[in-house]
Amino acid sequence: MNSLLLAIILIPAAEIYLFIKVGASIGALNTVLLIFFTAIVGIYYARAEGLNTLNHGLRKMIKNEMPAYELISGALIGIGAIFLILPGFATDFFGFLIIFPPTRKLIFKLFSNKHKKDNIKNKEYIEGEYKDLDE
Repeated sequence: MNSLLLAIILIPAAEIYLFIKVGASIGALNTVLLIFFTAIVGIYYARAEGLNTLNHGLRKMIKNEMPAYELISGALIGIGAIFLILPGFATDFFGFLIIFPPTRKLIFKLFSNKHKKDNIKNKEYIEGEYKDLDE
């Protein structure tokens, strides 16, 4: 089964289950208020982290360095913000997890290590010797 189709089915099912469990514990109105509260707090936190990442990226560009971490971090913050906008407790948890800086660094390390391994396996260069014919 396609993993996207599986996610489209399982994520709303998990959210509905969590809505029912949390709503039974704290009440329906408190559950709705908690959903709005986590979305608002998450969006403000995502905005602050996004501006911080943009600031670091601009500083690296001024120093003529490639802001690779900042680019991936910015994309992850965008994904985390989308998760926070979606109503639900599981998506809010993953949204906060993605926006939290240490987990972004961990994701970046995993991504960069996988990319390095792929480049070593695929060898995008040809080894050899050359001789200058002009001399």
